[in-house]
Amino acid sequence: MRIRATVAAVSGALALSALAVPAAHADEVEGDTKISNVVVNGGKPVVVTATGAKSVTVTFTATDDSGIDFAQPILYHGSSIEKSDSGAVANSRDGRAKCTKVNATTSNCTATFTLQPLENLINSVAGTWKVWAVASAKDGDYVMKENAKSFSVQRLSKLTTAAKPKPVKKGANVTVTGKLTRANWDGGKYSGYSGQAVKLQFKKKGTTTYKTLKTVKTDSAGALKTTTKATADGYYRFVFAGNSTTPAVNATGDLVSVKK
Repeated sequence: MRIRATVAAVSGALALSALAVPAAHADEVEGDTKISNVVVNGGKPVVVTATGAKSVTVTFTATDDSGIDFAQPILYHGSSIEKSDSGAVANSRDGRAKCTKVNATTSNCTATFTLQPLENLINSVAGTWKVWAVASAKDGDYVMKENAKSFSVQRLSKLTTAAKPKPVKKGANVTVTGKLTRANWDGGKYSGYSGQAVKLQFKKKGTTTYKTLKTVKTDSAGALKTTTKATADGYYRFVFAGNSTTPAVNATGDLVSVKK
């Protein structure tokens, strides 16, 4: 992982401002400058694959009675930006937000970031990230926020389902297997997700609604295997509800026909 010193990243952003704003260690306000309406990735969790780069857009509003001169957010993982996990910091591509003037006091600002495995992502930093943000005004006022917004960064999940035999005699067992995997940012691949509760669902052919039959857990390799009684032609699938580090995922249904 490329190690980036947090304080250096913050200092670099602030150096673009017309002010010598103090080091980032807590929320600070001088005057009437405000930051509001912070939105990360359109309000959705940031889901990153095993190897690909993910572009993340942050938008916010900055206001001051004299107008906005400079603004910049930084993304980080950790208890504070100064104590962020090693390397888990993302500065925007151009080092400052692009702010569009709405009126004499208000600007809408946008900054774009890249999150990428082995650059600023390792498995241990999946979960809650935060937005550190600063805005300075034309009259010398400024605001600096340690946690302007929290958001989720998750490891992309995949889930499979296979049911057999096909066809199956009514009342006989259907064996349903599958596997739950998720992005392994440390290894650049998808690895089995062990010990996770996954629902087995069934949808009768010709209907639109899946019903839960039972809940099973993945084994140490993320594999799933269970049996259920065949009642009618229909589709079987596994469903994972997701958690703070891994998004929900539904497997594609597998059709099994029943013979008398």
